[in-house]
Amino acid sequence: MLGKHRARKLGAKGAVVCQRVSPRQLETRAEDRHRCLCNYCRHEMEILPLGDSALIVRVRERFEDAPEETLDEVLRAFQQLQSAAIPGTIELASAYTSVAVFFDPIAVAKASGTPGEVFDWLATKIRGVLSSVVAVPNRRRSPHAPRVIEIPVCYDPEFAIDLDDVAEHAKISTSEVVALHSVTEYRVSCIGFVPGFPFLAGLPKKLATPRRDTPRKEIPPGSVGIGGAQTGIYPLRSPGGWNLIGRTPLKLFDSRKHPPALLRAGDRVRFRAITRAEFDSLKR
Repeated sequence: MLGKHRARKLGAKGAVVCQRVSPRQLETRAEDRHRCLCNYCRHEMEILPLGDSALIVRVRERFEDAPEETLDEVLRAFQQLQSAAIPGTIELASAYTSVAVFFDPIAVAKASGTPGEVFDWLATKIRGVLSSVVAVPNRRRSPHAPRVIEIPVCYDPEFAIDLDDVAEHAKISTSEVVALHSVTEYRVSCIGFVPGFPFLAGLPKKLATPRRDTPRKEIPPGSVGIGGAQTGIYPLRSPGGWNLIGRTPLKLFDSRKHPPALLRAGDRVRFRAITRAEFDSLKR
């Protein structure tokens, strides 16, 4: 019988949901850790169970210490696992310091031939994949070349309802906020929160602004916001607590397209300031 304990689990779209786990699972979770050292990674990697149909490959412990290097290592692991197509795996999702591997327990059990050792078999396969990258002396294997995506943004007062608050917090003018925000090149750390939402690293420290004390119940699609030390774009109408400073006419998520999200982890993003007239023209 399942106990009353719960563990956090990543959903298919990156949402966090709760799943019941047994007391025995909680007791053995620490024992189930698999550690390995990849040829292209100088840091010890952990493989941890996440419920009964997913696991986490933790590449780094911290993101803030070396954002670019950490993201590169996460993307390398993601791409290597994607290419390996380990039997039973359903989906991969990269985050700031890790890659989540979602799998079909029945399919993995059939592939492994040992139904009682699904996690161990899969973890061993993952270790093998990530350890098989050919080491090149004094040079790390690079992930695929990142795309550079330009996002037009209208910083008109109608869309930038929190621009004054950001400027006040930074002790600069609103025009300086716009100039700083639109001159910087950002990098997509991960996609999450809602489908297609890009968390963008690289925000100038001057513009870092705490999230709103009271989140709004509804944020229009395309809204560009600042939340703490990050900036991002709301792809869908949703609740949110970030400070809104503009809006893009581009559609960041379209379920009819493949892939449905405009941006992906690793992309580099540049914002281009546009007028309200240009916004209306591009929106058509």
